[in-house]
Amino acid sequence: MAFSLPEHRHTASGQERRLGVELELNGLPLTRLAGLVAEQLDGHLLPRSEYEIEIDTSLGLFRAELDFDYLKRLARVQLRQPPGELEQAATELLGTLAFQVVPLELVSPPLPLSRLDSLTPLFERLRASGAKGTRHALHYAFGLHLNPELPDTDGVTLLRYFKAYLCLHDWLEQHEDIVAARKLSPYIRGFAKDYSRRVIDPDYWPDLSQFSEDYLAANPSRNRSLDLLPMLAWHNEARVQEVVQDDKVNKRPTLHYRLPNSDIDNPLWSLQHAWAGWLQVEALANDEGRLEQLCRHYAAHLDSMTPDFLDPWKLKVTPWLR
Repeated sequence: MAFSLPEHRHTASGQERRLGVELELNGLPLTRLAGLVAEQLDGHLLPRSEYEIEIDTSLGLFRAELDFDYLKRLARVQLRQPPGELEQAATELLGTLAFQVVPLELVSPPLPLSRLDSLTPLFERLRASGAKGTRHALHYAFGLHLNPELPDTDGVTLLRYFKAYLCLHDWLEQHEDIVAARKLSPYIRGFAKDYSRRVIDPDYWPDLSQFSEDYLAANPSRNRSLDLLPMLAWHNEARVQEVVQDDKVNKRPTLHYRLPNSDIDNPLWSLQHAWAGWLQVEALANDEGRLEQLCRHYAAHLDSMTPDFLDPWKLKVTPWLR
């Protein structure tokens, strides 16, 4: 089934917009995961270390890796400087333990939106081969991350998307049925009520520099359900690193949507589910009148003295969905 596409499919320069996808999973050896990608997409393997394998395909360069930065850095160093027997044994023990608790991650190249359906048979093959997602174990807080390229990199476009996301966050959380392990983890924290209230104010349209300062002051971390740091770093990497000091922040003209679960082992789940949720953000962000009205309604809800559990916004917002 072809993926639905947003109204605005091209960037300001006329190129088709792209989407990067990151899938966390377990249940397969790393070499098996990389091999399945190569077989499905007619690619060839480019091993980088015991914990990182690139796969060169017609869609671009995929990467399969253990999501453990320290171990990956250590393996790279040991490729250049072979370790002693004791150090090698310690590294192997750490690797064995890590494979039990740390997810594998499959990272796609930025794909044109019209090619997203190429991932469906790949995900189905991973499922059939034994891949496990976040519901397989209580400690599996695995996610599916989307990195949508925006139609434009200017501050107004970024703010429209961010306002739309804040208005729809509660509904998206329900749409994704976020598991307890992920809600309790630090990785997908929502935005503070006071900060959200400030951003959705109809008069809040600062220039990009001021917005960046406001965002960094309130959110000096990658651990947000919608991480704006890659886009802010695209404009001013030095300032973002000065505040955040995290070498995992990679500058790129995309948002980093971290909320969805990785339910790769559920036959009723697919990438299209998370994409359908994101398309609601797309539609709202690009409907100026509807966005302004919904921001006013959400602001009134946040200002209300009635607790959200008695009058949940995730239900009140549904009439505004497309």
